[in-house]
Amino acid sequence: MPQIEEAQPKYLQIAHHIRDQILRGDLRPGEEVPSERQLASDWKVSRPTAARSLEALSNQGLVEKRQGSGTYVRSLEVNRRARELYGRARQTGTIYTPGEYAVITSAGWIEAPDHVAAALGLAGGRPAVHRQRVTNDRNGPITLSTSWFAPDVGQRAPRLLESERIKEGTLRYVEGMTGRQGGYAEDRVCARLSTEEEAAALRLEPGSAVLLVRHVVFDLQDRPLEFAEATYPPNRWAFEQDYPLA
Repeated sequence: MPQIEEAQPKYLQIAHHIRDQILRGDLRPGEEVPSERQLASDWKVSRPTAARSLEALSNQGLVEKRQGSGTYVRSLEVNRRARELYGRARQTGTIYTPGEYAVITSAGWIEAPDHVAAALGLAGGRPAVHRQRVTNDRNGPITLSTSWFAPDVGQRAPRLLESERIKEGTLRYVEGMTGRQGGYAEDRVCARLSTEEEAAALRLEPGSAVLLVRHVVFDLQDRPLEFAEATYPPNRWAFEQDYPLA
């Protein structure tokens, strides 16, 4: 039986064990994960605790429950660009490829909009730290993005308030300053018409269609660590995905 660390609730320990198997590729998209009954037996926990661990994995977007069948691993390629940026930062110390660069257009404390406050678990009207940037390559703007952090993170990571680039990326920097490690992320994607600010930053005609991605990073304790919004211009490939047809 896998060992359960008492520092975290048992359901989270089970969920993190399965999550690690998924991220390593031991459990691949489309494969079935252990059932509630099997988890309860293997980990010597109650069925409700086992069910809660599967619910946590579902909330993280890692698995999906199929009625009358079981629980299966989902594809992890929703926001491949974000995954590539984090992976590149950890391997090379920088998040950008040659030819890419970012300009920080705004940084500091500001009252968090309602949707940002909800994502970070803040009370309405609370200030938060934001960092807005435009990322470019030789063909022009790639994306306009804003990262948001809760007040305690801003206090422990003061470079977030500066307009200078953070070479290793904001998440990597925040992890080092706070001791909190990003564990998983959730993405929501939609298309809409650009705002005036987005059109100006991305050099678009007013009212152009754009792709909006809202991205929340959670730490290993399932607490929100970063909320980010990224706006992508039309006619620029934002995501790529390879997948089997069988």
